[in-house]
Amino acid sequence: MMRLVTVEDAQQIVDIYNYYVMNSIVTLDLVPFSVKDFEEKIKTISNDFPFIVYEVNNEVWGYAYANTFRTKPAYKNTVELTVYIKHTELGKQIGKKLYSELLLQLKNQNYHVVIGGLTLPNDASVKLHENFGFEKVAHFKEVGYKFDKWHDVGFWQLTF
Repeated sequence: MMRLVTVEDAQQIVDIYNYYVMNSIVTLDLVPFSVKDFEEKIKTISNDFPFIVYEVNNEVWGYAYANTFRTKPAYKNTVELTVYIKHTELGKQIGKKLYSELLLQLKNQNYHVVIGGLTLPNDASVKLHENFGFEKVAHFKEVGYKFDKWHDVGFWQLTF
C-alpha cells in the first residue's frame, strides 16, 4: 500500500538509502546517513512537499518525495524528485507506482515543472522517467567522483 511517510519510517528508509550509498553510483553520497539524519529529512521535507512510502506487510519497500529545486523564490513552482526502492524488491514496478502517485499529488498542488537528477549510466531510472514523459534536458560530464571513478549526471524534466 502507498501512504504518507512518518518519522517512524526513518530506520527502514535509511537502510534502503544507505545500501545505495555503499554499493552503487545511483547516489553520489559517500557517507552513510544516520537514522537521526533521516528523521530530520522526513520532518523538513514532509512539511512542504509530498513524501510517500510503498509498504508491504509493515515493511517499507520504497519511497519517493519532492523537494526544493532551488531556493530562489522564482523557482517555487519547480521541484526535484527522488525515488529509492529496496534493492531486494527491484523489478516489481514499485518506482512506477510511487512516481504515479507523487506526480498526481504535485500536479494537483499546481507545480509546473518536476526535475529528476540521475547519476549515469542508470538505464532503469532513465526508462522510469522517460515512461512518464520526462525529457533529458542536461548532461554534465564527470561532475561526481565515487568508487575511484568520475561519473556523469543527467537531468530530466517534465512540465505539467
